[in-house]
Amino acid sequence: MEITAALFALQDAAYADFQRKLTPTVDPARFIGVRVPALRKLAKELLREGGYEDFLDVLPHSYYDENMLHGLLLSELRDYEACVAAVDRFLPYVDNWAVCDILSPKVFRRHKAELLGKIREWSASAHPYTARFGMEMLMSHFLDGDFAPELLEIPAGVQSEEYYVRMMQAWFFATALTKQWDASLCYVQERRLSPWVHQKTIQKACESYRIPEERKAYLKSLK
Repeated sequence: MEITAALFALQDAAYADFQRKLTPTVDPARFIGVRVPALRKLAKELLREGGYEDFLDVLPHSYYDENMLHGLLLSELRDYEACVAAVDRFLPYVDNWAVCDILSPKVFRRHKAELLGKIREWSASAHPYTARFGMEMLMSHFLDGDFAPELLEIPAGVQSEEYYVRMMQAWFFATALTKQWDASLCYVQERRLSPWVHQKTIQKACESYRIPEERKAYLKSLK
């Protein structure tokens, strides 16, 4: 209750209205209206002072902003096993893209081998935001130095009609085209993605400043 009260003390009603428009899957009554910089500041204070553990144990939360704060707190946990366990407890209650995307544990960077198995598990979930989270972690941690071409099969194999899952697939492959062009291009050339994801991947890749114009022209020819 103290943490919820702290969130209401940071309330910005106009920002709550703005958030409602961006996250239409959430009940409008569940928005307090706390700006993300203020949420980050509160999370740092709680992590420094302690006493937030009970807040993490009480699920589901009543407010969107509580879920955002929850995601920020989990992102700072330093013990990998404890963090994964806490993420697994939280993911079933994630009901929108914003909370899903703000959850990005820093400790994952140091545990790539163990993380990959969890990514496969999360990405295969029937829960849309768990699947989205799994693909986002793959995009965040395995498209650079730890990349392997066979990892592209993880997001390519996700079958979903959920808008925010398909958007994540498109975002993933558009990013893959910027970082791993040779390995990922065949997924577009051979139309291995669903028609909607295929078109959205090309659109998002063509909006990127990191892809040369000649490559964009080629991608447009594959629509």
